[in-house]
Amino acid sequence: MEKLPLHIKIGLRVLGGLVVAVGIFLGGVYVGYSNRPASQKITNIVHKEPDPTLSSTAPTDFEPFWKAWQIVDEKFPQSEKTSSDDRLYGAIKGMLASFGDPYTTFFSPSENKQFQAQISGEFYGIGAEIGEKDGVLTIIAPLKNTPADKAGLQPGDEIVKINDKTTTDMSVDEAVDLIHGPSGSTVALTIFRAGFSAPKVFSVPRAKITLPTVDTEDRTNDHVFIIHLYNFSAQATALFDDAFQKYLDSGEPNLLLDLRGNPGGYLDAAVQIGGLFLPQGKTIVKEIGKTDKDVNVYTSPGPDLFPKGNKLIILVDRGSASASEILSGALSEQGVGVLAGEKTFGKGSVQEVFNVTPDTSMKVTIAKWYTPNGISISETGLTPKIPLKEGTTPQKDTELDAAVALFKTL
Repeated sequence: MEKLPLHIKIGLRVLGGLVVAVGIFLGGVYVGYSNRPASQKITNIVHKEPDPTLSSTAPTDFEPFWKAWQIVDEKFPQSEKTSSDDRLYGAIKGMLASFGDPYTTFFSPSENKQFQAQISGEFYGIGAEIGEKDGVLTIIAPLKNTPADKAGLQPGDEIVKINDKTTTDMSVDEAVDLIHGPSGSTVALTIFRAGFSAPKVFSVPRAKITLPTVDTEDRTNDHVFIIHLYNFSAQATALFDDAFQKYLDSGEPNLLLDLRGNPGGYLDAAVQIGGLFLPQGKTIVKEIGKTDKDVNVYTSPGPDLFPKGNKLIILVDRGSASASEILSGALSEQGVGVLAGEKTFGKGSVQEVFNVTPDTSMKVTIAKWYTPNGISISETGLTPKIPLKEGTTPQKDTELDAAVALFKTL
């Protein structure tokens, strides 16, 4: 079975951030449901006996919900223009919002269609990973050579407005839905950034986004081979294998793994890539869920091909998130490499996607990720042993040059 993204496992287990079976609640009432009166719909959903296997909490009195439904039905002008389905979807969204987790959300039919397009890799937008940091919608990372990257958006940028809509209390998925659009159109993002005296508007064109994955370069004069890994896509493992073989063939004693701006991807890719550096059985990441029984430890599958005595530096920044943090945390804490750069984003929660109806779904946080030493990625991110400030311009990548120079000091 194919393993899905770390942050997008559908119907299976997934890791969070993008872009990944509550059928019991709606199951059995969906067929023929739209042809019934609203009051009957409410009764059939409300008074359905809860499945004892799904929850250990005491039964909830839904009477206030039904009363509110009835009041707006009778008093709200033109209430008939809002369908019963839309009201129900809104209620589910409100329930999920009460948990205060930006990655736990409900997708209406139109939103679910857009979400499915995102995870298939076929989508139109600006090419930036969006998340929430300290309650604020934030750019995790603009992907290389995408409209977001070319427009000058940076990791850590706070999104104040999307077009004319303020982002206060806006969910990550609502923001993504607003930012996506037809190729050739533009979206106006009002951005606040450290160093700005006031928010600035960035007009960013939309385009079909093709995700870059791997680049390599051999700096023979410095005896350093560089692998730039931009995401952990479904193709990342095979492409990284090729890049790693180029490194071995180069004979260079130093490897720089550049994970800057890498927003993550598939858990399996992070584990398989980690296996190139770690002996079989070494811990790569720990997954801890709701109970003591919900603990999984992902270990290296091997074959541990990194030459003994060679040096490894993992370069990260504010845009390194999710799978990037898992891999860099494992390699640094297991003593294979040294972490350099800026503190990482801190996206280490796991989501699972459930079908609610045939055309809606719900993404729910089910666990969090911890490094081999027990550091919560979501709570703290990763702090590099060697701090390096970002210094990249179109002409020169001074941060990368500084990281290359570090090998002389190790």
